[in-house]
Amino acid sequence: MMKKVLSVIVVLLLSLSVFAGCGDKGNEEEMKTKEKPLVVAMELTNPPFETKDDKNNPIGVSVDFAEAFGDYIGRDVNIQEISSAELLSSLQSGESDMVLSSVLITEEGKQAVDFSEPYACARLAVLVNKDSGITAVEELNQKQKKIAVIADSAGSLYVQENLANGDIVVLPDENACVAEVATGRADGFVSDQLAIYKGWKNNAETTLPMGVTNQQTGMWGAAVQKGNTELLAQINEFIETYRVNGGFNKLTSKYLTEEKEEFDKLGFKWFFDLD
Repeated sequence: MMKKVLSVIVVLLLSLSVFAGCGDKGNEEEMKTKEKPLVVAMELTNPPFETKDDKNNPIGVSVDFAEAFGDYIGRDVNIQEISSAELLSSLQSGESDMVLSSVLITEEGKQAVDFSEPYACARLAVLVNKDSGITAVEELNQKQKKIAVIADSAGSLYVQENLANGDIVVLPDENACVAEVATGRADGFVSDQLAIYKGWKNNAETTLPMGVTNQQTGMWGAAVQKGNTELLAQINEFIETYRVNGGFNKLTSKYLTEEKEEFDKLGFKWFFDLD
């Protein structure tokens, strides 16, 4: 009788060890998945959203956002610096898992990648010269008014569609456009609100910022490889959770306190206000 009892115990112990072994293998596979870094592509030239510190480490709104997402899904985050022209193609080639770099959700982009739900928005504003006599953006829509825009920008598209009667001057970058307005060589510069705010703060004696009416708001989203429904569902769930838990308010307090206060004074809607 004792031998039978011992035999049963041995069988039970062997069975438990087999199941335990299977569990360990399952856990190992799960850990491997969790430990695989999430490669997030960014162009690190857009402070305070995506940039580098004095030690060349990635910092900014998008960096913190990406790392918070990595914590949410249990994966380390590897920020990969990639030029703006190659951000979306990095997903197609498998070089990155996700793009998080102040990227506008566009119909053209949707042909190549899948976008998350919007997490922020880039609205337009206009910087005008104080001596231009302009009191509203619509007043730039006349031949004698010179309008500076950045090539291939949302501001450029807006001007072409809404202020086509103006004398449109296409320039390579933000600094050149601001300089045109500050020196009186142009009457206005249409761009995103942050660019207009910075241009005004640096040239407050000669310029004024104004809002833009009847604009189509540009939404920012994270991008993933087309068909990566699992990662897309995770980022969408995270965005909602992060918003409810005050994550975007924390990012504002950390990186954009002054800008938020000034936006409120100017009547500009905030980046993370999607209403």
